[in-house]
Amino acid sequence: MAIFEYNTSLPFDRDEVFAWFERPGALPRLSAPFMGTIRQEPDRGLNVGSRAILDVAAPGTMGMGLTAAVATGARTLGLPGRVRAEIPWKAKHISLDRGHRFTDIMESGPLSRWEHQHFFSDFMVDGKPGTLMRDVVEFELPVVGKLPWHQPRVLSEKAFARELTQVFRYRERTLRADLKFHAHYASKPLTIAVSGASGTIGTQLCGLLGGGGHRVKRLVRNRDAANGVDRIFWNPELGILDPEELADVDAVVNLAGHTIGGRFTEGTKDKIMSSRVDGTKLLAKTLATLAADGKQRSLVCASAIGIYGASPHGGSAALPLTEESHPGNDFLARVCLAWEEACAPALEAGVRVVNIRTGLVQSPSGGALQQLLPLYALGIGGPLGAEAWQSWVGIDDMAGIYAHALFTPEITGPVNAVAPNPVQAKQYAQILGKVLRRPARLPVPKFGPRLLLGEEGASELAFADQRVSSEKLVASGYEFRHADLESVLRHNLGHS
Repeated sequence: MAIFEYNTSLPFDRDEVFAWFERPGALPRLSAPFMGTIRQEPDRGLNVGSRAILDVAAPGTMGMGLTAAVATGARTLGLPGRVRAEIPWKAKHISLDRGHRFTDIMESGPLSRWEHQHFFSDFMVDGKPGTLMRDVVEFELPVVGKLPWHQPRVLSEKAFARELTQVFRYRERTLRADLKFHAHYASKPLTIAVSGASGTIGTQLCGLLGGGGHRVKRLVRNRDAANGVDRIFWNPELGILDPEELADVDAVVNLAGHTIGGRFTEGTKDKIMSSRVDGTKLLAKTLATLAADGKQRSLVCASAIGIYGASPHGGSAALPLTEESHPGNDFLARVCLAWEEACAPALEAGVRVVNIRTGLVQSPSGGALQQLLPLYALGIGGPLGAEAWQSWVGIDDMAGIYAHALFTPEITGPVNAVAPNPVQAKQYAQILGKVLRRPARLPVPKFGPRLLLGEEGASELAFADQRVSSEKLVASGYEFRHADLESVLRHNLGHS
């Protein structure tokens, strides 16, 4: 058996820190994306007997690459959620001393033993009262046979401890930033309905909102699931949504839409368009019917920088695109334009509307980065082109930008959700290769993305050239957690 310890000092009151751990969303926010995903949050919070289920990836770059490859392949074949490369980890809480400590164990999973004790004590930080958080993990690795070197258990435990160090560094950075975020946006608790809550962005946004003490109501398409706490049944295809279910909400966040990432067949394109427009129209019309009660509400709706078109610079100098730039005329531009226009009923009824034009989200759990990881893990990664601009944004900042829009009533209309330092394709490849310690010199053959996405999808996604400005977002007071690409990749890929 081995023991791992990690200490974190936080400039926040102990009761405040402990309360954050008791709120919904703590586990998704603290779970490092390079180590897996959450299948089920703790069903009774930190209380004794509460259980959670995680899907844990194999450690290291190769393990992350394998997980990404399986997820990408399953999505391409229309099998998301059915095929996994991770191993289930069932956790159970076995002790709780509220405000001071709690303990969880692994009931079943890949290790022979795991017990994690969390201790919280008062501590002076920079001369002010704060909190010392001490994590103590007792673990035992499974026996995998005799290895051809001396002291195999000691060596493997050291390697596992190095992986744990990356995990806890990730947890420390996220917790510290979340607590700072909530202190900055301190307000009365809001009630917020979220569609697309189980997606990559939705999971992190709901976790961030829950950690701030806000109530999150998830829109779901399964009637049985809608019987749970804070679940709202809706069916955009049939136009089903009871206005009374939204009567008490302060805002609606709309993230729902068919996945973009497979081949652009006519059937897929129809789903991409209709899933966004129909759902947004239903939400906008429903909020409009409620406007007569005098309650001020907001609709924060997803969009994308694809609205500017895949090649908006036209071969001229790539000046940053602002929210006033003209929309493009390719398929994804038309989707984004129709998506934003679908908010009109809410806007006309006096609902505050914000359209979040999302850039290239950096997370190993989805998007372009997930598709690139298998290539880089094998050492055959490289740039998608050379000069094309890639306007990226970290997954934590995506959650933060949505929350910022919710808590900042002065923000209206379209907002570019991109980091302030876009990079060109060649630079992106070099930075990703540096972080993963892999070569990144050979350009990705164009037939690869075309095989995966089709000709149209490849040109609008993989080979898009969009240099987008974040000036409006920064001017509204948003502070980025990760303003440079290397820092966000190191944070999300476990290479700090």
